[in-house]
Amino acid sequence: MTQGSRSGAGRGDNRRQGPAQGPRRGQGPASSGRSGAPRRDARPGGPSDGAAGDSGYKGSGYRAPGAKATGPGAKGAGFKHGGPKGPQGGGKGGPQKGAAKGPRPFGNERFGNNLGPVQRKRPAASRPAPSPREDAEDQDGVRLQKVLANAGVASRRVSEDMIAAGRVEVDGEIVTELGRRVDPATATIHVDGMRVQLNETLKYFVFNKPRGVVSTMEDPEGRRCISDYVRKKGERLFHVGRLDVNTEGLLLLTNDGELANRLTHPSYEIPKTYLVQVPGPMAQGIGAKMKEGIQLEDGWASVDSFKLVDSTPGKVLVEVVLHSGRNRVVRRLFDAVGHPVKRLVRVQVGPIRLGDQKQGTIRPLSGHEIGHLLAAVGM
Repeated sequence: MTQGSRSGAGRGDNRRQGPAQGPRRGQGPASSGRSGAPRRDARPGGPSDGAAGDSGYKGSGYRAPGAKATGPGAKGAGFKHGGPKGPQGGGKGGPQKGAAKGPRPFGNERFGNNLGPVQRKRPAASRPAPSPREDAEDQDGVRLQKVLANAGVASRRVSEDMIAAGRVEVDGEIVTELGRRVDPATATIHVDGMRVQLNETLKYFVFNKPRGVVSTMEDPEGRRCISDYVRKKGERLFHVGRLDVNTEGLLLLTNDGELANRLTHPSYEIPKTYLVQVPGPMAQGIGAKMKEGIQLEDGWASVDSFKLVDSTPGKVLVEVVLHSGRNRVVRRLFDAVGHPVKRLVRVQVGPIRLGDQKQGTIRPLSGHEIGHLLAAVGM
């Protein structure tokens, strides 16, 4: 809304007229604003779709060679360990159309509040959860607003407002009455389309795997493996997928077997984002060729998107997104086009981003991130 429209049509005519001050901020020609670097939300494409040099790839785990690092990250030009921080695009989610109004669920959490609206691919399924200790007045169930508050969604008062606004689903049904009681052991609850995980025994973590670490919990050869970084040695966790020993970045750990199976099943097509450093320069058309598909020894493979992030003498930094989980598929694709990978970092899996997490550390997912991750596989 412009300043004139805020003041009203009649009042706008009485303003003092003065000499032209030049274009107002945000309304001038493209050359008078920011530099011509591609926007972060630009449609990814081949080398011809992005410019080399300053690429506008901010908050994504990349820093230009020679730039001073501002947070914990990897050594070497062009990389800082982390993943995209900006909001992720997505369709409308939740029981209502459009973005929900009012406080966001899990609004007080540090991680995951920039993930945007939830997309639920498939109907939610009920999951067993341990029953909390119920008060005497809750013999027939626990009040819904109390369940939401105990799960950390919001305070009980704010949870009541969410229920009254029609933002809460219980077992696929929108609930608006405040007196509704549910059984946390059997109920499946969503807020704004995001699953609320009530089972406190299920754990979810993000591991920023360093180079040289084997993607196993135990290694008979004595090499460094994931269990060397898990603080609670007795905790049984699965690693969701694998990264080869020379690949760095995001690896999900969980004891939720159903989620792990869905995330790795090809039918759910969970996208994975990588930063790839290869020798340069790179010829025109490489990106288009990789998006069209390349014949490998085990069949055709392709990337979903290809974006040139940065180019320096002798080096090219590329961001690729693909949903294939085949062994070393990124390295094999770049070998096939004559650009063997020098460094490979995974920065995102589905809605979960690496951010500025320090290499070699493990952090728990927030309730917001867990909700988005479950929704991505229809849970």
